[in-house]
Formats: sequence, structure tokens, C-alpha cells
Amino acid sequence: LASLRQQIAVVTQNVTLFNATVAENIAYGILGGAERNQIIQAAEDAYAMPFIDNLAHGLDTEIGENGVKLSGGQRQRLALARALLKDAPILILDEATSSVDSETEKAIQEAIANLIRGRTTIAIAHRLATLRNAHRLIVIEDGQIVEQGTHDELIAKDGTFAKLVRI
Repeated sequence: LASLRQQIAVVTQNVTLFNATVAENIAYGILGGAERNQIIQAAEDAYAMPFIDNLAHGLDTEIGENGVKLSGGQRQRLALARALLKDAPILILDEATSSVDSETEKAIQEAIANLIRGRTTIAIAHRLATLRNAHRLIVIEDGQIVEQGTHDELIAKDGTFAKLVRI
């Protein structure tokens, strides 16, 4: 089980952060610890450094229990940085952009593009823009798979997925 867990990074809509520094939260889960330059690189790749640089003590800023001193988008970018630092071959994104504004979503989408390169990624999303570039989409309705294919194939089928896109 431990070996399997090492192979998976998860980013959910409800990010778990700790009453610790930004750097410690990004490095959480790296068993052997992480070098400062690795933490910085992960934060840059997650488009988190612009807001981190504006914090009182940068990476050494305490963020409060569950990141209460940060916005939803900032918490999401820390979670993405954590996943980038872990560098696991399997990535699960569960509504990773659901609770952020459009501008923040754009930055998070760019971070996700960095994150998914070279990884098997399972993305669960209601915001269909999150899935636009997926190689394969699986549409589930009432617990059953109702459609599979690329974005363009599912639009052409004019079924459940196309209906959701139109909405």
C-alpha cells in the first residue's frame, strides 16, 4: 500500500493545508524532505510564486490552520505545487478548479498543463474547460458510463456531453 501511495499525487477542491509555512506545506508528503530550490521550482511551475513573493515572509510565511490566511486559488496553487514536487507518475485531479474565479482558474489551468505532462492523469470535473485537452473523456450519468471519446468526438455525437457543453 505504501508503494502504491508513493505513485499517486492527488489535488482536490478541498485542499488540506497545515498550520506551518508555505514551504513546509508544499514539501508535505516528500518522505526524504525537499531542497529549498526544489520547493521554489514547484511553486514557480504551479504559478504560485507571484503571490508567495507578496507574503510577509515569502516561503517562510505561516499560513494558519488549513491555510486560512490564503484565498481559495492560492490554496489550490499550493496543492498543485505539492503534487509537482512529489513528481508521482499518476495524478488525480478532483474538481481542482471548482471554487476559484475565472482569472485564478486560468493560472491554475496553466499550472495543471505543467503538472500533467508525462503522467497518467484522472481528472474529475464539472467545469468542462478543465477537460478540453484530455485524450479520453468518460461521461458518467447516474453511476453509469454513458459516453467515451475525445472532446471533439463527444461533441459530434451530440449526446450527454454535448448537451452539458451547450448548457
